[in-house]
Amino acid sequence: MIRCIAIDDEALVRELLEDNIRQVPFLQLVTTCKNAMEALAVLQREKIDLLFLDIQMPGINGLQLLQSLPQPPLVILVTAYESYALDGFNLQVVDYLLKPFCFERFLKACNRASELFRLKQPPVATPQEVPAFFVNVEYTQVKIVPAHVIYIEALKDYVKIHLLHHPKPILTRMTLKAMEEKLPAPAFIRTHKSWLVAVDKITTIKRDLVCIGDIEIPVSEFYKDNVNKLLNQ
Repeated sequence: MIRCIAIDDEALVRELLEDNIRQVPFLQLVTTCKNAMEALAVLQREKIDLLFLDIQMPGINGLQLLQSLPQPPLVILVTAYESYALDGFNLQVVDYLLKPFCFERFLKACNRASELFRLKQPPVATPQEVPAFFVNVEYTQVKIVPAHVIYIEALKDYVKIHLLHHPKPILTRMTLKAMEEKLPAPAFIRTHKSWLVAVDKITTIKRDLVCIGDIEIPVSEFYKDNVNKLLNQ
């Protein structure tokens, strides 16, 4: 998901942007703001990937806000004035929406942002790139090949390692945090405090679940961003 905010001093425009954003499946609206200071407060406490930014606002205008950000997110300018197009180009904005705009034009701008967002993401590592390691199983050291790991489930002081072509999971005394250090992101992701999943084994993503074939693994609210990142890669 691309996390975005809409910034405009006109309530009707904020409502229109909010409605349009909710119709685009790869956008997640964090909030709307009526001025630059509200937006700055949001940017300081939230991870934001995209701004829908009005230019002419009281106090700090949209261009001044954009210029003040050391590492600005992607920006789609939303304005009633054509004269700012060159400024937007110089600031490397994604697109320039001239009010009033139709949904089709809005969606075109969003698709541009989605493509740029995808290009900015780091490549996903595969389990083959993660080195093998050994775990203790009943006084025996068993080799774990990361490419064979499907998912790992925490059980108090133990973890169950589910492997390809292995009828029973391997049970070893270890915390899930320690296992996560051996099987790091982006090849493996936490979906829940008790679950660590191999990204390349996931076949379906649902609202609160990731699926590996018929196996359903819960996604908690705390770790939902990990799963959302997969949808944008």
